Amino acid sequence: MEYRDWHILQTLFQEQNITRTAELLYISQPALTKRLRQIEKEFGVQIVQRGSRGVHFTPQGEYLAKCADDMLMRLRNIKENVLNMGDEVNGTLRLGVSNYFARYKLPMILKSFKEQYPNVEFKVVTGWSKDVYKSVYNQDVHVGFVRGDYNWTDQKLLLFEESVCVVSRDPISLEDLPSLPRVDYETDPLLRALVDSWWTKHYSQPPLIGMEVDKADTCSEMVASGLGYAILPRVVLIGKEDLHMIELTSETGKPLKRKTWMFYHADSLELQMVKAFVHFMEQIDLQVPE
Repeated sequence: MEYRDWHILQTLFQEQNITRTAELLYISQPALTKRLRQIEKEFGVQIVQRGSRGVHFTPQGEYLAKCADDMLMRLRNIKENVLNMGDEVNGTLRLGVSNYFARYKLPMILKSFKEQYPNVEFKVVTGWSKDVYKSVYNQDVHVGFVRGDYNWTDQKLLLFEESVCVVSRDPISLEDLPSLPRVDYETDPLLRALVDSWWTKHYSQPPLIGMEVDKADTCSEMVASGLGYAILPRVVLIGKEDLHMIELTSETGKPLKRKTWMFYHADSLELQMVKAFVHFMEQIDLQVPE
C-alpha cells in the first residue's frame, strides 16, 4: 500500500462518492477506480459496492478506511519528527481557528510569525469553536483557537477577553428591547447560551426577532442600516465605533466577558515549530479595545 492509497480510502470513505473523491484528489475517475481494484486485489477482499446514491463500504472496506486514518496520522507524525531532529524550526504547523478569530486576528499573527520563522508553513482549518475544540482534542491540529470556556484539561493560554454588547444604530434603552426588532444570527452554542441566559434573567418574554442572518458580520451591517438591534461580541464591532453599544452585565453589575483561548497538547511541544509558536503567542498582546 502506498501513501496515496491510504489517502484514497480515507477521502472516499468521507465522501462516499467516486466523482467527488476524484475531484478532491485531482485524479481521473478511471484512475481512481483502477487504484481501488488494485487495493482490493492486494487484500483479496471487496472494499466498496456501487449503488445509485454513491458507493457503500463493505465491513472489510470500513476497517481499511479506519486503518487509513491511523496510517496517515503515523506517516504525518514520522515526517514531523524527522524535521524536528535538527535545530532549525521548520515544517507545517496545523491550526484550527474559530471563524471570527481567523478573520480579525490570525492574518497579523501568521505574518509576524512567518517573518521570524520563514521555513514554517501553515495549514489552517476554520470553523465553529466546538469543531476546533474537537480537532485539537483528536490531535488533527497542533494548536486550536477557540472562543468560550470549554472544559480543556491540557495546556492553554488565555489570549483576550471581550465584552458582549447590545448594538444599535441609534441610542436605545435596555428596558425597550422586548418590543424592538432584533437582528439574529447563527453563532456557536456557548455564546448563544450566554445571551439566552442574560435575556431570561432580565425579561419575561422572548425577543422580537425581526430578521435572521447567517453571520455576525452580516448582522452588524444590518444593524448599521437601522434594521434592528443585535447582541454581538466586541471583536465583531471593530471599525464600527459609530454604533451605539451597551455592555451586557451580570446581576452584580460586572460586564459579561467572552474569553478566547489557545489550546494545545503538552506533548506537541516536542516539535520545534509548535514550541516556537506557543512561545511567540505568549509574547504578543491581542486585547480587544473597549
